[in-house]
Amino acid sequence: MLSDEQLLRYNRQILLHEFDVAGQERLQQSSVLIVGLGGLGCPAALYLAAAGVGRLVLADGDDVELSNLQRQIAHGQSDIGSNKAASAAVSIAALNPQVSVEVMPHRLEPAELPGLLAGIDLVLDATDNYPARYALNRACIAAAIPLVSAAAVRSEGQLALFDPVRGGGCYRCLYPVEGSTTALSCSDSGVLAPVVGVLGSLQAMEALKVLSGFGEPLRGQLLLLDLRCMEIRRLDLPARADCVDCGHLSRA
Repeated sequence: MLSDEQLLRYNRQILLHEFDVAGQERLQQSSVLIVGLGGLGCPAALYLAAAGVGRLVLADGDDVELSNLQRQIAHGQSDIGSNKAASAAVSIAALNPQVSVEVMPHRLEPAELPGLLAGIDLVLDATDNYPARYALNRACIAAAIPLVSAAAVRSEGQLALFDPVRGGGCYRCLYPVEGSTTALSCSDSGVLAPVVGVLGSLQAMEALKVLSGFGEPLRGQLLLLDLRCMEIRRLDLPARADCVDCGHLSRA
């Protein structure tokens, strides 16, 4: 049951007919793993904390650098040299002390993911490398946990909800062969700060929809954005029967 303080704190979203008190209570009982507390993970983590997700597990092995501050809004000047997950935890505590936060200040290894996902309801992939994305994809399929993934570079970005157990394709359905696509990085190609803010916020929105039961999640679709010209496209992302990660699942 929500306290009077919580009813007041979350009043603006509780007012939404599809959300209501029941949606807020579902958020309060949810646990989310956020992998990567950079340009995408920072806004996503802050919005999920502000919205009242009960437990956030933050994983990142990198330290805050000066060049991060242009877009990674959970970190400040005084955080330079600090671990990103730990820095983000401090910002979350200042924003909403009612949220339980756990910090994993290291790069996650594939072998530790199955144990880590026990008790997790949803994973946010806010990483910037393909091996981590494939590892998260495999682990989330095995645990039947939805994976909200985003990527952003220059003025462009993409968003997907990978949840093949319940419908649609997975990350490997989109990129079947590891190493077949050259990853563009913000450090090499650049990025405008609001681009990662938009994509990270959209990740938070998808997570809130899945966890609370509000709206229509992006399951089975890929959202492509080019904010330079404000072009937004939605593409179907069906499951591939020959996918080595999710092809074994029985399809309705």
